[in-house]
Amino acid sequence: MDILVIFLSLGLLMFFAYRGYSVIFFAPVFAVLAGVLSGLSPLPAYTELFMPKTVAFVKNFFPLFMLGAVLGKVMEDSGSAKKIALLIIRGLGKERAVMSVITTCVVLVYGGVSTHVVAFAVYPLAAALFREADYPKRLIPACIGFGSWSVAMDALPGTPQIQNLIPTKYFGTTAYAAPMTGIIAALILYVGGIAYMEYRRKKLVAAGEGYGTGHTNEPDPKAVDSGNLPSGFVAVLPLLVVLIGNFMFTKWIPTWDPSILKGYTTGVTIQTITGIWALIVALCLAIIVCVTMNYKKFEKVGGLGKCSQVAVLGSLLAIMNTGSEVGYGNVIATLPGFKSVAAFLMSVHIGDSPLLSEALMVNAIAGMTGSASGGLGIAMDLMGKTYLDWGIRAGVNPEVLHRIASLASGGMDTLPHNGAVITLLAICGLTHKQSYRDIFALTLFKTGVAFLMVALVMIFGIV
Repeated sequence: MDILVIFLSLGLLMFFAYRGYSVIFFAPVFAVLAGVLSGLSPLPAYTELFMPKTVAFVKNFFPLFMLGAVLGKVMEDSGSAKKIALLIIRGLGKERAVMSVITTCVVLVYGGVSTHVVAFAVYPLAAALFREADYPKRLIPACIGFGSWSVAMDALPGTPQIQNLIPTKYFGTTAYAAPMTGIIAALILYVGGIAYMEYRRKKLVAAGEGYGTGHTNEPDPKAVDSGNLPSGFVAVLPLLVVLIGNFMFTKWIPTWDPSILKGYTTGVTIQTITGIWALIVALCLAIIVCVTMNYKKFEKVGGLGKCSQVAVLGSLLAIMNTGSEVGYGNVIATLPGFKSVAAFLMSVHIGDSPLLSEALMVNAIAGMTGSASGGLGIAMDLMGKTYLDWGIRAGVNPEVLHRIASLASGGMDTLPHNGAVITLLAICGLTHKQSYRDIFALTLFKTGVAFLMVALVMIFGIV
């Protein structure tokens, strides 16, 4: 009965999220429902269990959500994102439309543009490219989604995305944790994802399917025009600032002085916070560079005021959705049923290593919540210290714990109720029925790669 209560609550949350209802509102509703059915009082479950973890997540990671969204918006409004996409598209050619779209998303995400923003910048160009090549439009969401939510989101070392930063607070690592593990995973993902999408494209084209007609939300056919865009150097410069700045402030700048935290009672240590500080500084510098180099272009889109307002409002929605899922997970974690599930997942391991258990735990919670960052945040908050202590006893490098956790978060999170999937399909003017099959296939592939890396790490000891 205890476990049934959890699955009832999760099922309702997934159903309502899939139907487009606000997770910010319904996550606490179904968390409290599960609590009441398990014997908790409703108001304490909300104010003392749900809200503290929601607020803590917002406190820890809002700067990254906000700055990533602002960078994405100034890149979009300045034409920099479009210029980068055009350079890649024209370099690879329309016959490699699938690779062009995936690669463009990888570059933008690795350069610091929020995964929530990339689809808005890339979709018009992807649609124009697929239409010109007469490739099926229904493949576009899978290409954009895979490029945004896999290689550069959690695999490549140094990526500035939140899924790569959350583990730093629990394992005392940096964004560059386990570089070889990350690079190998990224190569497998990139090659395998493109191979699958090319297979699907060739199969559909051979069956006589083209771009199609009567689509909704079709972009301007002139989306690939390059008039009045910044130069390639100016467009790429902000992304380079993020990558180089993040590396310098993480690796090269003299050790951060622990005394600067003296007097603060938040409980953070210099080892757990410097990764976030480094990225905050790098993103701020990138935004300043992009705005300075393209200042006049913002006048045509309503000015910097409107640009920043749209970006910040979007980041508020994104982090509150994720924070609500983390708060939901904290309520669920106190229930007897979850303790049984957690005990089972903790018992699944090979030898003394916690890696398999960690991958299962993170992946399961990410799938349940429909959020990579939300699932990762919940799993790390609940089990991060346990996995770290277990890993130390078993001789597992904390960097590997970090990378496997990040990779696992981007697995089953993209089930149909995932907010990013729903938004992406809406942007592309397509439905789950038309396009989700390929998104799901890549979801299974991405999930499999995380467990493949667990095996490779355990067999070959790569870090």
